Amino acid sequence: MAASMNDRNILCLFDVDGTVTPSRLVIQPEMRELMAELRKKVKIGLVGGSDQCKVEEQMGGEDVTKLYDYFFPENGLVAYKDGKLLAIQNIKKFLGEDSIQELIDFCLSYMSNIKIPKKRGTFIEFRHGLINVSPIGRNCTQEERIEFFEYDKVHNVRGKFVEALKEKFPHLGLQYSIGGQISFDVFPKGWDKTFCLRHVEAEGFKEIHFFGDKCYEGGNDWEIYQDSRTIGHKVTCPEDTMKLLRELFF
Repeated sequence: MAASMNDRNILCLFDVDGTVTPSRLVIQPEMRELMAELRKKVKIGLVGGSDQCKVEEQMGGEDVTKLYDYFFPENGLVAYKDGKLLAIQNIKKFLGEDSIQELIDFCLSYMSNIKIPKKRGTFIEFRHGLINVSPIGRNCTQEERIEFFEYDKVHNVRGKFVEALKEKFPHLGLQYSIGGQISFDVFPKGWDKTFCLRHVEAEGFKEIHFFGDKCYEGGNDWEIYQDSRTIGHKVTCPEDTMKLLRELFF
């Protein structure tokens, strides 16, 4: 790929946590400036599991739809193009109240029986296109978040939780994706990050590049990373992303 590439018929899609920003932290000025320069060369988009409010917090409070050509919070179940809302999916309507209550009851019961270093609050969070489950609770501090993440690496808390859900609810047609540091997402099969691609397929892009840090089976970047419609790039942190972008497009 030419170092001087300048082609707005190419789309670069980015995961958020661990790729464009440190996990749940604010984007660094160097990354913000690089993305603005990249946008002059190719079209750019964000695709994350978090909802719009959380991503905008990570963008320093700015309107994400003005910073990127495409914005796909919640795996693209909410979709924006050029600042305009394209579509919203609704998991509550899709699953129905009975199935949702059955799932929530099981999750709460399971979490009441696990022992981890800390438990805080907001263990289950509804978004438009998915349900986010956090064994420690999303109200934890940054220090507690890191503590749980390190504990989870050793004890596989989230992985075991997902396996229990798969065994309990095979009839619901659900998919589970572990991302970030403290939680995992639950959504109907096919509602992973590849969902966002249906919003750009008609654009006829010459290439669609995807950059993510959870590009392993079970990680929330895996499906789009290995999809035949994308050129996948695995990164380890925002600094790694910047290094790779400079090699590819500058």
